[in-house]
Amino acid sequence: MIRKLRIRAFKSIFDQTIELGRVNCLIGANGAGKSNILEAFGVLGAAANGVVDDESLLRRGVRAGLPRLYKSSFSQDRTQPEIRMEATRHDGAYYRISLLNPLDEPEPAWTFKTEALGVEDEELLSVGVRNTLKMNPKAGYAALKLVELAADNPVSILMNSLQTYAIYSPNTPTLRGIAPDQQSRLPVGLNGGQLAEGFGGLLKEVALLERADLLDPLFEMIDWVSDIQATTQAAALLSPKVPRSTWSLKFTDRYMAPSRNELTAYDASEGALYVIFAALLCLSRKSPNLMAIDNLDQALNPRLVSRLVSHLSAWLQFSNPDKQLLFSAHNPAVLDGLDLQDPEVRLFTVSRNNHGHSIIRRIEPSEELIHLNQSYPLSRLWMMGNLGAVPHV
Repeated sequence: MIRKLRIRAFKSIFDQTIELGRVNCLIGANGAGKSNILEAFGVLGAAANGVVDDESLLRRGVRAGLPRLYKSSFSQDRTQPEIRMEATRHDGAYYRISLLNPLDEPEPAWTFKTEALGVEDEELLSVGVRNTLKMNPKAGYAALKLVELAADNPVSILMNSLQTYAIYSPNTPTLRGIAPDQQSRLPVGLNGGQLAEGFGGLLKEVALLERADLLDPLFEMIDWVSDIQATTQAAALLSPKVPRSTWSLKFTDRYMAPSRNELTAYDASEGALYVIFAALLCLSRKSPNLMAIDNLDQALNPRLVSRLVSHLSAWLQFSNPDKQLLFSAHNPAVLDGLDLQDPEVRLFTVSRNNHGHSIIRRIEPSEELIHLNQSYPLSRLWMMGNLGAVPHV
């Protein structure tokens, strides 16, 4: 897994390092910089693939913006000439870049100033692109280095995780299948498109592995459902005026009469769709090994989101022991699903200091916190100010 991410001079992040686990929850006020952490990985992933431009960033779920909005610019600090980022795996494999783009006359593709790739003391690539003759400064060379390495090389694994990284931001119309997804992917699009096809694929995966029990928590959380299927035969369950895709989710309601107990994602609870989306991403072997969900808690009842979060680590570990998830949240109930005594489950607060810098702090299970948690749930401790990152409103 990727254990460390360092970010310098990117948006609201002046210079921060975050040490990651399997499940990584980011909490804090609106505008504190949570999404900027997720987007830093998107920029690094685009660089690992060889080019950083609007198209490559949008494909990873990063918001497109002017270069002056990507580069840190604080009134009390000197603006840094370049954005710097570095990701390091648990086995020492690392990828490090510095990127430039003119503020006043920005170009479509960013320029690589430096790029380095290696494992601990063994450097496989170190290029100061701008100072190297006959090399395209807008093209990354680390991706080309991978053709010389075996697929199981730690550097190859690191770069593959970065290259396939994406930020998912599901929305209800796309999950229902009535609005297109602008960024299609396997097993599901960045906004939740192809949810039915993806879930159908997941059903086949668990059937082949004879592990249908993996979906038991899903059915427990959507307790009004007795069955969920992906089908192409849902026309009779939808009004002819409703836009639809080829595949649809079909839910069987356990409480309704057998003649009228089937409905599609168009009529189902939106909370059920968000839970299916998260389960699909975590369990499917077709999803990226490194991924993020922005606002995981949207549309979910507080108790439901706590239960969902409590299953994320086991689902990820089953899919691939290397698989990691970062997610942002605002609902305090999210915290009650986190087992902070599991070292692979990590909670980070994000807040702005008096210079405007985003400060990232891991909340570790100290003796004091464990003692307080015996009397109050983490959600209450956050609201009471014991964890920090509470909005000043």
